[in-house]
Amino acid sequence: MKIIHISAECYPIAKVGGLADVVGALPKYQNRIGHHATVLMPYYETAYVEKATTVVDFCYTLVMNQKTYFAEVLSVQDPALGFPLFLIRIADLTDRKDVYGYEDDALRFVAFQRVALQWILSKDTLPEVVHCHDHHTGLVPFMMSRCEDFATLKNIPTVLSIHNAQYQGQFSHEMENILPRFRESDIGLLDWDSMINPLAAAIKCAWRVNTVSPSYMEELKQKANGLEWLLNHERAKCVGILNGIDAETWDPATDTYLHKNYTIRTRQSGRKVNKEALCDEFGLDASKPLFGFIGRLVWEKGADILPTIIDKALQEYDVNIILLGSGSPEVESQLADLAIKYKGRYNAYIGYEERMSHQVYAGADFLLMPSRVEPCGLNQMYSLRYGCMPIVRRTGGLKDTVIDLGEEGGFGICHDHTSVEDVVYSIGRAVTHFKNQKKFKEIQKTMMHLEHSWENSAQMYVSLYNQLK
Repeated sequence: MKIIHISAECYPIAKVGGLADVVGALPKYQNRIGHHATVLMPYYETAYVEKATTVVDFCYTLVMNQKTYFAEVLSVQDPALGFPLFLIRIADLTDRKDVYGYEDDALRFVAFQRVALQWILSKDTLPEVVHCHDHHTGLVPFMMSRCEDFATLKNIPTVLSIHNAQYQGQFSHEMENILPRFRESDIGLLDWDSMINPLAAAIKCAWRVNTVSPSYMEELKQKANGLEWLLNHERAKCVGILNGIDAETWDPATDTYLHKNYTIRTRQSGRKVNKEALCDEFGLDASKPLFGFIGRLVWEKGADILPTIIDKALQEYDVNIILLGSGSPEVESQLADLAIKYKGRYNAYIGYEERMSHQVYAGADFLLMPSRVEPCGLNQMYSLRYGCMPIVRRTGGLKDTVIDLGEEGGFGICHDHTSVEDVVYSIGRAVTHFKNQKKFKEIQKTMMHLEHSWENSAQMYVSLYNQLK
């Protein structure tokens, strides 16, 4: 089956969040089970792109909003990716350093989608399915089915994966002219709450819609930033498919970022070396329970209450805490102040560093994930693979992947609310379990045996595509 994934992010080319990890792994595993999956994404001025070897595959002159843009599609020559990768470079629009955050993001991503479809049209063989990811590609199903420029593509099945419904890409109807021609009677497919809403349009127009965990699909029917009614109305074509993780990139036995590699059998000695190295780098005490947090410092992740959680936990328990993340300037400032107040017990790296994230999974005893919204969550699956016990709120994919120690077969710590009280109480539970080192090490063994690789998830997506033939 010939599959084209269209996305704003893909690891290792450009990563802001979990979307990049999914798009960097799913096509690779689909290819391994006998299909032909390709990734199409914008060109950004990232370190990967600047070093990459590319060949011009297609050129196009896009006229949009009475302005002409020169576009070219570059084929990336990198067999190590495991899938063909094409970058869409549009002069003055996609050729920028950052993925998001520009005032003209709506224009940028509409242009990207239009050129993507022109590139597909230029090929001798059309895809059997076009798989779109989040709102940045949400207008593709509409354009394929309703715009005369792309009439040749209208019978090709489209799938939308919702990685995070909080972000929908709305823009004013005054910008309607940036879209290719369509019948005025179809305007309702674009409109939601008097705005052009790419995510809503994709839910209406895609042949199938999936979220990245079963629980998140059910949650969105109750709370989806204004799209609840729509998702309930379209529920017959909606399904939840749990993400996997790239078990080759995230393997403590071969991970080049670690100070010492380890397997399930050698986990005790290997994790001890990594914990000591991590604590030494950040001035912490390796003999104490070490709690880590990795993520964006935003409301969805519960970051606004993290400073208070850290403050109370360090007052109540003899533990160490390490944090890796960036986001809200106010939260960043509070976390930096705590590093001074609790020097030797808590430290933070404000920003993101891939090396450090791997080392936290390998060295920390527990991972904090007090998320208010977590469509799937990959961090908890990474931590399980590395033997780091996740402490999670029961929501979205966290609910689907972590069983509390108080339940049969449990291997993590779960709580019901994103509140200071629930998280600090859970930290207390973790300290109690940590004291029984014999049992704790057996639970680490159980965690590392869990299977969350992409093989199963990749096959589930293929089965979904087959339903559309």
